[in-house]
Amino acid sequence: MNVTAALTVHAQAAPDRLALIVEDEALTYAQLEDCVSRLAASLSQEPAGGIALHLPNGLPLALLSLAAARAGREAQILDPDWPAAMTQRVLTSLRPARVFTSDPRVTADQAVLMDPSASPQTLSASLVPPCPGAVPKTDPGTAFYVGFTSGSTGEPKGYRRSHRSWLESFKGDALEFGLGPTDVVLAPGTLTHSLFLYAFMNGLHAGATVILSRRFKPTQVLQLIDQHRATVLYGVPTQLTLVIEAAEEGQHGPSSSLRWILSSGAKWFSDTLPRLKALAPHARFAEFYGASELSFVTVAKGTEPVPATSVGRAFPGVTITIRDEDARVLPVSQPGRVFVDSALVFMNYAYGGSGGCWRAGAAVSVGDVGFLDAGGFLHLVGRANRMIVSSGKNVYPEEIERVFERHPGIAAVAVLSMPDARRGERIIAMVALRDQTVTRSALIAHGRQALPLFKVPRRYGVVSDWPLTRSGKTDLDALRQAWRQGRYEPLR
Repeated sequence: MNVTAALTVHAQAAPDRLALIVEDEALTYAQLEDCVSRLAASLSQEPAGGIALHLPNGLPLALLSLAAARAGREAQILDPDWPAAMTQRVLTSLRPARVFTSDPRVTADQAVLMDPSASPQTLSASLVPPCPGAVPKTDPGTAFYVGFTSGSTGEPKGYRRSHRSWLESFKGDALEFGLGPTDVVLAPGTLTHSLFLYAFMNGLHAGATVILSRRFKPTQVLQLIDQHRATVLYGVPTQLTLVIEAAEEGQHGPSSSLRWILSSGAKWFSDTLPRLKALAPHARFAEFYGASELSFVTVAKGTEPVPATSVGRAFPGVTITIRDEDARVLPVSQPGRVFVDSALVFMNYAYGGSGGCWRAGAAVSVGDVGFLDAGGFLHLVGRANRMIVSSGKNVYPEEIERVFERHPGIAAVAVLSMPDARRGERIIAMVALRDQTVTRSALIAHGRQALPLFKVPRRYGVVSDWPLTRSGKTDLDALRQAWRQGRYEPLR
């Protein structure tokens, strides 16, 4: 089965129902099915290989990603904001059959230059004429998508997913959230981020109306919710916080249509939930923990008794084990490496990724460290590759960050380490302040309330322009560079 198979079913059952809205353009299910079928028939005529999509958000990127999947090709979705040299390295490694790009600097022989806001008709005209009956049947075990980690300052990892992995995700999603034809799904982030590509394809699979944005703008998100009576909103915590702030600053009234707000990418700040509830009083909130390689691992719903420090229970079809360095399963409450066994995990790395994951039979780990409690809830301690060894003691930055995120004067925090002749590594913290009167001594006192003394940073750097990756996460590499180059204000 193909991840786009449900489009055909919905087009037959409700041809005039709106399927996709991208700002001023809209397609019904019948129109979307016709367009995807024609584009897929064209892509099937291309030489063997993947279809690289190097395009900003817009209708062409959405349609070509569906068409590539329908044609049995893998859609290799590259970030158009990468440096040109990085794009060229990735393309040289992937060797796609065709590259669709809006950047004239991409000079590959197989490149097709196109307008990122082209209409479906213009898009079809730029492809090889379709051949009737050219689209092959799809083996669900074949790849349909290559996505990439952020890679804003370091080299990205390309991960490959099968049709089956997302079809199984759709099943679990239906059990948890019950999306259907009456829903209007708003996915306001870039399709280069797997959360929003998933929201887009899952919404269409469910027969809902899906709304995409060319760029994330908090005020536009509020307008789209009101204009289209959106019922489901996806976002990473950073984006959702910006939407809340825009609503508060603009004195935006409650959005009564929302029934689900779904978050992923980082742990949600629990003290922000009342503000979220004020914006969407009838909505239920849920967050996911997962990884590019693992897909969904856990789900935490606001209506369930999830411990405050937990990322939730296992997503349907997922088995979680905690293992030691020798891959032996550890008992309840004992921390170790988190392993995941499910049909949702990725196939392999398409680019980079050396040493990026560990396997124990069918189970996979990306290096996260955590433990399961007696209720089956997963608690994350940190990432193995972020662990700091200071004065011979293991320190997980995430534990310290969670403490300082609760300080009312801090808007963002990242705990890093720098070489130290006496300690091996010295713990430091980069912060963005909400309250400019916060002092170094006040932060040290705050840390000592919840942390042993050796885990409390002594040095703090204030950054006015907090760097984020394309996926909305803190850009740790950029902060390390800022510290080394002195591009911060020391907190006194």
